[in-house]
Amino acid sequence: MLQVRHFTKRYDRLTALDDVTFAVREGEVLGLIGPNGSGKTTLFECMGGVLPLDEGSLVRDGRPLTARERASLLFYLPDQIVPWPAQSVRWAIDFTLGLFGGRVDLRDEVIRRLDVEPLLDATIGSLSKGQRKRALLAIGLLMPQPVLLADEPFDGLDLRQSRDVAQTLRSYASAGRTMFLSIHQIRDAARVCDRFVLLSGGRARGEGTLQELSALAAARGSTAGDDLEEVFLALT
Repeated sequence: MLQVRHFTKRYDRLTALDDVTFAVREGEVLGLIGPNGSGKTTLFECMGGVLPLDEGSLVRDGRPLTARERASLLFYLPDQIVPWPAQSVRWAIDFTLGLFGGRVDLRDEVIRRLDVEPLLDATIGSLSKGQRKRALLAIGLLMPQPVLLADEPFDGLDLRQSRDVAQTLRSYASAGRTMFLSIHQIRDAARVCDRFVLLSGGRARGEGTLQELSALAAARGSTAGDDLEEVFLALT
């Protein structure tokens, strides 16, 4: 569906992304796995058009996307944002649905599945981190773009909420939506993702299913087996 080709981003002498290349497949849940500081947010900001690249391109059907094509294809949901803090969750959902021409037909379903109903009349600025995360994920799932980039979608959620959100994301991916999730908690990633891109020090260290990455690690002498944490450590 999409190819990230040779993404390179520098800040003076610091190279935040170094020749990163991988593919995003239609209808999959792709996990971007790496520790804090590995370049995950920078990669998402470059994909979403928030930051300019120094080198590289986002490609579909063999040609780089224009800014208009990128905007119609990708919806980027950053981490730790508090949009419209004085407005209610209800207002924010309905405003973004109207602004982006979102999936009004899914509104009630998404609100129910993410347990956002009790939050609708609260202001966004008054929400806890986990509550705000669920409210903004609801907005992301209602947007019309076929690819959702979600930075740290499980951050601030407890175990039960993380499980419920994972099931919800998987359900919409099964219905055809493509999810690209930046995740630093590897157990969360293992539970929800079909494939993984391993990022460390601004470089892609591996791409594939758990089985494919495990085989790559084994070829390098690792005994990590099918434990994603051990595979990540072996390849990075």
